[in-house]
Amino acid sequence: MHTDMQIVFSALMGLIQGLTEFLPVSSSGHLLLGEKLFGLLGYANQNSMALAVMLHMGTLIAVAVIFFKDWVDMLRHPISNPTLRLLFVASLPALVLVVLLGDWIDGLFTGWFLGISFLITALFLVLVERASARGRHASGQNAVSTRHAIAMGLFQGIALLPGVSRSGSTLLGGVSSGLSRATAAKFSFMMSAPAILGSFVMEGKDAIEQGGLSSLFTTETLIGVVFAALSGYLAIRYMLQLIQRISFYKFAAYVALVGIAVIVMQLTGFAGFPPISLPGAAPTPIP
Repeated sequence: MHTDMQIVFSALMGLIQGLTEFLPVSSSGHLLLGEKLFGLLGYANQNSMALAVMLHMGTLIAVAVIFFKDWVDMLRHPISNPTLRLLFVASLPALVLVVLLGDWIDGLFTGWFLGISFLITALFLVLVERASARGRHASGQNAVSTRHAIAMGLFQGIALLPGVSRSGSTLLGGVSSGLSRATAAKFSFMMSAPAILGSFVMEGKDAIEQGGLSSLFTTETLIGVVFAALSGYLAIRYMLQLIQRISFYKFAAYVALVGIAVIVMQLTGFAGFPPISLPGAAPTPIP
């Protein structure tokens, strides 16, 4: 791909990563969908693994900046800080699933399960709205406990499926276990840091083995980092400010429409999407 086109592609993917990582619509699903649709326009990722690694760095920077004081307090008081312990507890379910089902989960990134995953996200967002509406007479708890962390961690495990929103899933775990929207949102965003860091380390190792350390620091990947960091920062700010009054039905409607569109693409073979397969079945290779 021409360098200018690669720069545009990297910037667009960074924008998608930053916005969809923290809005409840699934970053992994939108990146996969974006790659396939951009491919129809002649955009192709020449260094996909390195770009994916650096996009994670961009969103990690956004989380670090927004919650800078919280991270500093954790580093200064790692033993006594309860948030650090709760983040560890919340990260365990996803870690266990990655160890046990890592190869199966990787197989889903061909796209054959993507449409269904988007519909699962839409359902989760409807449930978030209903759960918070039922508890609107009581604002919900404003302190995260071990019970809340476990609930949110279990839902984060479900979000390992590409197309299932991590922020939407963890918000559902938080509000359904009794947290207020605002508290669940803040802890959900902080939970993203260990998850993103884990992906960064694992994918970074593979990227370095594949293309060397220099592959991570090209002009294109650094542009992706900048766009992911800036859009991620804005997405977190938006959600934290509007979380109490925003309607998740609107996000649910959007994700449902995307899911239906992806299923149509799968049924027609549009953009190279493999057809829907049964769990455990070998998906049709992408042409």
